[in-house]
Amino acid sequence: MAKKTPPKADKPATEGNFSLLTDFDIYLFKSGKHFKLYEKLGAHVVEHEGKQGTYFAVWAPNAHKVSVIGDFNYWKADQHVLKPRWDESGIWEGYFEGVGAGQAYKFAIHSNLGPYLEKADPMAVYAEVAPKTASVTWKSDFNWNDDAWMEARKKSVGKSKPYSVYEVHAGSWRRKPEDGNRSLSYRELAKDLVEYVSHMGFTHVEFLPVMEHPFFGSWGYQLTGYYAPSSRYGNPDDFRFLVDALHQAGIGVILDWVPSHFPGDAHGLYEFDGTHLYEHADPRKGFHPDWSSYIFNYGRPEVRAFLISNALYWLENYHVDGLRVDAVASMLYLDYSRKAGEWIPNQYGGNENIEAIMFLKEFNETVYGTHPDVVTIAEESTAWTGVSRPTYLGGLGFGQKWMMGWMHDTLRYFKNDPIYRQYHQNDITFSIMYAFTENFMLPLSHDEVVHGKGSLLGRMPGDEWRKFANLRLLYAYMFMHPGTKLLFMGAEFGQSSEWSHDRSLDWHVTSHPLHKGIMEVIRALNELYSTEPALYMYQFDHKGFEWVDYEDRQNSVVTFMRKSDKPNESLLVVCNFTPEVRQHYRVGVPNRGYWKEIFNSDHGKFGGTGIMNGGRMITTPVKYHGKDYSITLVLPPLGISVIKLEREEAEFELGS
Repeated sequence: MAKKTPPKADKPATEGNFSLLTDFDIYLFKSGKHFKLYEKLGAHVVEHEGKQGTYFAVWAPNAHKVSVIGDFNYWKADQHVLKPRWDESGIWEGYFEGVGAGQAYKFAIHSNLGPYLEKADPMAVYAEVAPKTASVTWKSDFNWNDDAWMEARKKSVGKSKPYSVYEVHAGSWRRKPEDGNRSLSYRELAKDLVEYVSHMGFTHVEFLPVMEHPFFGSWGYQLTGYYAPSSRYGNPDDFRFLVDALHQAGIGVILDWVPSHFPGDAHGLYEFDGTHLYEHADPRKGFHPDWSSYIFNYGRPEVRAFLISNALYWLENYHVDGLRVDAVASMLYLDYSRKAGEWIPNQYGGNENIEAIMFLKEFNETVYGTHPDVVTIAEESTAWTGVSRPTYLGGLGFGQKWMMGWMHDTLRYFKNDPIYRQYHQNDITFSIMYAFTENFMLPLSHDEVVHGKGSLLGRMPGDEWRKFANLRLLYAYMFMHPGTKLLFMGAEFGQSSEWSHDRSLDWHVTSHPLHKGIMEVIRALNELYSTEPALYMYQFDHKGFEWVDYEDRQNSVVTFMRKSDKPNESLLVVCNFTPEVRQHYRVGVPNRGYWKEIFNSDHGKFGGTGIMNGGRMITTPVKYHGKDYSITLVLPPLGISVIKLEREEAEFELGS
């Protein structure tokens, strides 16, 4: 960004005694209970005694001198010197007239241990565009226009609702090849992304971390600016504009949040005041071997306050509707990705990270205690018990948890040639054994289309038609399975190539009929999911699911019911995982009357063969699958049929 003209040398910066911190703030901070630190620490452009200036406050308890350097003082460390507070909080503060919004700055820290450090502000709400690393002062003047959304969100607390989440990496969703292949800005996304997501029918967008990160190739998972939306795409109010536009279109916003680790960049949190301030000093607890990053010290009250304040900051200042917490498993286990001798057991000799567990519980209690109308989602890949159960019942308190087991089993099943699927029926049915032990979200995320895994389409077996039919079948099975849904961008039109953060999605393929058919099936599934209560009313409860037949291994067919609290809203789902058309396939049904096919993944508009169950299907008094009545269907090749009771026979006779 453009440098501001520094003041002349004969006009020294004015230092005042103004402070935003009270004794109660300090008490809360030191006890780890101050969850609105963003209102007190960092840089705040304010008016004091009729003049504009900026108040700076930073936690650096092991420094012997701290000053603010920036484009307003030629980056010299001897002009805007902060004062240490008398209360042993470790906070340094100062107010300086003439420092306004839009000015680059860092904290110059002289550590007690000797080193001189220049650090970005941990609480900065704006940052220079990478590769520059300074923080930027900012004062928002944004006016929100999402009152209707926020009011409806409050009224939805405790009600079942669909979550069909479109996972997006802002930097590579769509690019401008005519303008140096740049990413879209937040305001451009507010037009193009909002229109697209509305058209496709997703209920939510989940952004890979938008918080500031120096290495673009980390996809946002190596954060240095926890409070700043990345300036690669615009300023903080531009991001507010994007969230506001999504809300006005009736679309929720979920952010990926990374409280598990941070990088070792010189301007970041690592050894912030010359000591291990935010991270553990012992590398057996403080260094992450998988990502060469550093693990937060959850036992330190000030660190917990920093992180929980950050969560509330995005919810309150950006009206975000949910936080998906990354890498929860790495937080829960002291021996995560470590060999014997590379980790320290807890005080009871176990491998559980008790401090991290207590932090996660407090995080969820605080979020739901202040914002009961949002959702927290855990990416947790182990069999840890009670991730999405209330803390008062011994759980971690998350609202939902990614169903990683379903994802791995399902993708492994679909890789099999259909002729062999009869030997792997358990892979596709086992998930129901534990489907209601947590509030599960079914993810087909970015992790499944990177690092040589290829695209989802590329992992489907067979020739071109079978690949697309399998993909349509996979998506339909996902939407019929209990749980909320998440799909990474590009998957909704069958992207052929593996995702790369350095280029746009392959939008050109959407002109191909089969790719266009994938888009149409996702639109249809989103509409079905949002309008059929049986698909979302009891998506976390066994009352919403009933097996009809999971043992037809010979035909690789599974049949089940999805149910609401009204019997006439129940849906019969029949899945044929082979390319063979099954004629006169008999299925038991609970109600006598007329049934109708309301969805078929083999529909011609989706790119299928058009083998449908047209017209009404009347039950016959033939007992089957433990039911008193049954119907016969034609099962489409590599397809799913969804059947709904149109009218009970008794009602039809009375009304005729």
